Amino acid sequence: MKALMISRDASLHEEIAAQGAARMPVLRLLERRSGLRDAVERMLPEAPELVIVDASGLDAEEADLLERLARQYPLAVLMLLTRGQQQDVLIRAMRAGMREVLQLPLVHKAFHEAMDRVDIQAGVTQMRDGKVLAFISCKGGSGATFLSTNFSYALASLAGCKVLLIDLHGQFGDATLYVSDQKPAMTLSDICAQIARMDGAFLASCLVHVTPNFGVLAAADDPAHKVDMQPEHMDRILAVARQHYDYIVLDVGRQIDALSLRALDNADAIYPVLQLALPDIRDGRRLLDIFRSLGYPGERLRLIVNRYEKGGRLRLADLEQALGAEVVHTVPNDYIAATDSVNQGIPLLQLSRTSAVARSLAELVELVTARRVTESRGLFDRLFSRSEA
Repeated sequence: MKALMISRDASLHEEIAAQGAARMPVLRLLERRSGLRDAVERMLPEAPELVIVDASGLDAEEADLLERLARQYPLAVLMLLTRGQQQDVLIRAMRAGMREVLQLPLVHKAFHEAMDRVDIQAGVTQMRDGKVLAFISCKGGSGATFLSTNFSYALASLAGCKVLLIDLHGQFGDATLYVSDQKPAMTLSDICAQIARMDGAFLASCLVHVTPNFGVLAAADDPAHKVDMQPEHMDRILAVARQHYDYIVLDVGRQIDALSLRALDNADAIYPVLQLALPDIRDGRRLLDIFRSLGYPGERLRLIVNRYEKGGRLRLADLEQALGAEVVHTVPNDYIAATDSVNQGIPLLQLSRTSAVARSLAELVELVTARRVTESRGLFDRLFSRSEA
């Protein structure tokens, strides 16, 4: 979202700019004007979607310019920042069409809540109906965390989706480290401890933002804190997340407990990840038996075979027959590219665009988003043309 800031206070401008940069979608301040007269006399060549007016120190003569400002930018949402009691200014602002009024000094939570309303009003974001996709390991070391993190990044970067990844590992979850070197300020257990505050702005403030449209909610950093996380907390988190994200990807790990089961109950699709080996097939059958006993319909269970190599003694048909489920996708074995990505904490699409795994991730994006082939070619072109030029 593009915004015009009208303020004499350079530090307030910097504060708004910093808060806006942390949002999804990003709030970008086009320019700053020192006062209302300066703003109406020097119109922006590019019309803003939001005009933020700092009314502190505004005199009555300048306040009369609010209606003129509103006429200059008729499609913009107007936000007023006031300090103390400024009743005359507030009345003029309301007449000019301002409906978002915040007190100074700025309270960040109130600002983000206001921006959520502004985004919807301006049509920048709509209340979404996000899909929940759960990745779960059939056996330890299957690569489910690698796939869930890198697939999430691919969804955001290739398809332009707004994506949230939630790390549900009960012990020492490290999904964040696969795609970022940032230290999480908040974790899933922290959110559960403050569940009454849960809304879109609070959720966004707790994430590690890998890109403007991809954030990660880190797992509890202390396994002891998991006892404070209740299944109903997961219901609330996912309900809010569905409204603000196109896709919510769950890295479930292997542990089946009350919290992960509630998350799986909410999932639109479950992707058990395994390798084409007898121990994986054995554990995969046990896992699918649990899901069937819980009444999960077969169409929600979508097998992914990781580190797949053609020509082995075991075939995909053997696996499908043993598990009674269809393999919807295979990810080729590219140990060096995957290991480099994990060791550097950089998404594989950034590090090795032309690798076989990168192409496989792009194909999985196509499969999940149900894009037509002609549209999906654009994803491949964006991914690979730069590296082949």
